[in-house]
Amino acid sequence: MRGIISYAGYVPYHRLDRSAVAELLGSGGGRGTRAVASYDEDTTTMGAEAARLVVRSLGHEIHPASLWFATAEPAYLEKTNATAIHAVLRLDTDVAAMDTGAAVRCGVGALRAALSGTEETLVVTSDLRNGLPTGADESAGGDGAAAFLVGDDGDADGPVIAEFLGAGSATEEFLDRWRLPGENRSKVWEERFGETKYLPLAEQAWNGALKQAELGPEDIDAVILTGVHARAVRTAARRLGIDNDKLVDDLSATVGNTGTAHPGLLLASALDKASPAEVVALVVLADGADVVLFRTTDAVDAFAPARPIEQQLASGGDISYGKFLSWRGYLRVEPPRRPEPDRPSGSAAGRSVDWKFAFVGSRDRSSGLLHLPPARVAMKGDRQDDMDPAPMADTPATVATFTVDRVSYSESPPIVAAVIDFDGGGRVPIELTDVEADEVRLGDRVEMTFRRLYTSDGIHNYFWKARPMRGVEDAHPIRDTECQS
Repeated sequence: MRGIISYAGYVPYHRLDRSAVAELLGSGGGRGTRAVASYDEDTTTMGAEAARLVVRSLGHEIHPASLWFATAEPAYLEKTNATAIHAVLRLDTDVAAMDTGAAVRCGVGALRAALSGTEETLVVTSDLRNGLPTGADESAGGDGAAAFLVGDDGDADGPVIAEFLGAGSATEEFLDRWRLPGENRSKVWEERFGETKYLPLAEQAWNGALKQAELGPEDIDAVILTGVHARAVRTAARRLGIDNDKLVDDLSATVGNTGTAHPGLLLASALDKASPAEVVALVVLADGADVVLFRTTDAVDAFAPARPIEQQLASGGDISYGKFLSWRGYLRVEPPRRPEPDRPSGSAAGRSVDWKFAFVGSRDRSSGLLHLPPARVAMKGDRQDDMDPAPMADTPATVATFTVDRVSYSESPPIVAAVIDFDGGGRVPIELTDVEADEVRLGDRVEMTFRRLYTSDGIHNYFWKARPMRGVEDAHPIRDTECQS
């Protein structure tokens, strides 16, 4: 039996109320909210967060043969982005890490290829959707990521929770949506033309998947229907004879369409609520049509997602439209009066991959003391090279002290710099993210998240920050004190 062993979706913390667009500019926007990646997030960091949740849901390290990363908005061109996710997860060097990209369809394509293979594969999909202010893409789009560990039931990483039953695909060359390299907005052809092209392809792929799986339409319990052509997606449900009560919420009112990541994000949302023996159909319209069929197994009942999609939706926070525009580069604001940072050193980063990308410290074997960052010489006893690796990325911590820095360089000032104490020992100075400066309190509970500190000379300086553990019962402040600088 081949299928999905573990899965996760990642929705950024910030939400833009679409009504704010028309309030400021007089047109555009709409109802509901869209998910917004923070200024320090990109498709690589969001993909890393989804992949971390896949591992956390299993409760142990994973051992895939390869990692595939799919996005239409890569942080780097020519350089492989999947290697950063590979480093975050501390995968062995013999695990291949590959990018697939440049088109929205690559997300479902990577998942299909993994399901058709024979090796255990981690598939990560991520996207950051842009559009000109007041445009439909700006409001209807969203940012997010999803990840799936695909393998066989006998693999060491766990049982299959969603069995792969079959798939269908239909492809035809036609101009629907496009974007030239370097442009920050997509363009679309006339809607009725795209609709006439997509519907026959959807029908062909649907019938092909049902035939391969030896199922009828009546055997399908839940249908995920998504794509980059909204009108074709709406019409396809009627064309395929899908009952409305079988359609999975497409998250358009809360998250928006996350492009490359959206099929995976919706599949993760559906699996969060699935019971054993349910047949789930994933239907994707993007430069053609793809249909993938799954049946949940008894193991889905025992599977506990580390952070269900509903939980992430409930813990989001508002962002102003002005800040959204500045983060996207459409609104230029006065920067801090400090020099911009120098470019990161490639050789220095290469010497500290475990610390920089996986947040691994060192623990003295004799005293048990934790060293952050890792050290060769013990802080007590002067012993040298007598350390064990100490992964800390999944260890909760508490804010011991903090300061709000309003003059140092930041892509979104002010900086909230904190000293945090980890559960079980260990202290480190770290920047906080996904929080307003006036919300931080001593004693706040935080967790680590992989982010981008800044970009200089075309080099992304990735490292870790801490963010509030929202929804945690013991996340309360000790006292209301802060220092300003």
